[in-house]
This record gives sequence, C-alpha cells and structure tokens, in this order.
Amino acid sequence: MVRRSVLFAPGDNAELMRKAAGGDADVVVFDLEDAVAPADKEQARQSVQSVLSAVSSDSHICVRINPVGVSATADLAAILTDAGPDSVMLPKAGSADDIEALERLLREHDTDLPVLALVESATGVLNAAEIAAADSTDALLFGAEDLAADIGASRTSDGREVLYARQRVVVAASAAGIDVIDTIYPDYGDLDGLREATEFAAQLGYDGKMAIHPDQVAVINDAFTPSDEDIAWAERVVTADNETDAGVFEVDGEMIDAPLIAQAERVLERAREAGQR
Repeated sequence: MVRRSVLFAPGDNAELMRKAAGGDADVVVFDLEDAVAPADKEQARQSVQSVLSAVSSDSHICVRINPVGVSATADLAAILTDAGPDSVMLPKAGSADDIEALERLLREHDTDLPVLALVESATGVLNAAEIAAADSTDALLFGAEDLAADIGASRTSDGREVLYARQRVVVAASAAGIDVIDTIYPDYGDLDGLREATEFAAQLGYDGKMAIHPDQVAVINDAFTPSDEDIAWAERVVTADNETDAGVFEVDGEMIDAPLIAQAERVLERAREAGQR
C-alpha cells in the first residue's frame, strides 16, 4: 500500500477524526496517546470506537495506542470490535520485545493487525533493526521530537541533531523490506519549509511523512509522488534493460547500471502505488 502521508487526528475529537478520514491522506491515525490528556483517555476510546464503527474512508485507518504497560490493553479492548482499524501504531517502540508484547495482546483479541512502530527514543534508534525485523512490524516511523527530548538535543530547522538517527531508521527499514515514514514538520503554516523537508526525506529514502494538519497532506503527497518526467525516464530505463543483455547500457546519454535500474523500478513502483500507472 502507499503511505506517502500519515495524518494524525486526536482521539477525543470525533469531528476531526471524521474530517481526516474523509480527506486525501493515505493513512489516517486516530490518536489515543499524545493528543489525549490522561483524564480524557476513556472518553477518547469511546470516541474512536464510535468513529471506527461509522466512518467509511478511502484512507487506511490506524489507531495509535498507548505503550504496552501503560494503557495499551484498555485501548485495544475498546477499539478491536467488529469495525476495528486497519492497523495499530505502537509509540515508544524500544525493542523487538515491545512488538512481541503487542502481538500477544492482539492475539488475545484473535487478530494479527499490522503494527506501525514509532521509533522515538535513543534505545529505539539503536534497536531499530530488530524492531523492523519483528513479524508484525509493517512500517517504521521516525519521531524526531521525542528523540531530541530523550537525548537532550536542541531542535534546529535543518534537523542536523537527529540526522544520524533519521538515516539509521531508514537503513533498518530498508534491510527489513518495510516502509519507513519520516517525522512531523511542526510548523503546519510553513508549507514551503514542509516541502523542502519532505523532499529531503525522500532523498534520504523515506516512503512518506507524518502530518499534524490536513493542509500538510497535499504537499507531502506531491513530494512523494513521481513526476511525469521521472516516470518517463524510469520507463525508458526499464525498457532498455529488458531489451539488452549488457550489464551497462546508455539511456539519454547516461550510463545505466544495476543501482540505476533499481532506482527506476522503485520510481515505477511508487507510481503504481499512487495510481499513476
């Protein structure tokens, strides 16, 4: 599935959840964790369950539960009804043990929903490979804000203080063959800055980016959707590769070898996922 944009909506606000589910985000996350005050958790569970039962959406619907050992058990009991989500998001994923603990809770409800694992701590970054390799993990998400707080870093506009972690999460997800989603861009009114950050994330190898406001979705989707020019180039490369036995060949005056063939195939795969082919 395509996961260019992952939009969060607070679990205690039914109107915003319904609005998000009716928009253009590839994935909509009903949030029971950070977006909900501790005193409002039970009311939020009821709201999420009510919206899940009533909403019809073209988006993939995910619920971010609270960490295992906090209130994940109560969250799952509330949302895993006949009209449950398409996936669950586990925040503060620190090791494969956390994923396995969630797997056990899901089995108690006779379900094996895919898990989107949010890596947002120093421990999680160091253990990103084992988290990605866990059976239920379907995507890694990188959370720069919590990570910066965890390691005592000061956030900067270019994110240089979390660049190592950002790249490590990409490598872990790629090695496991799963999707990887970049951190939020907190200034939702700065769409130019969002576009620059999203294009950089795509260059790093990310498949999508988290969003905290519906206005961010179009910019993110566009940045992760191949252009017509990119698609045309990729088609020429793949066609030439199919028509030759040579290990290296030329397309548009450029020497093409195995890494560029893989890049072209990735462009065409993304185009298919976005409905362009």
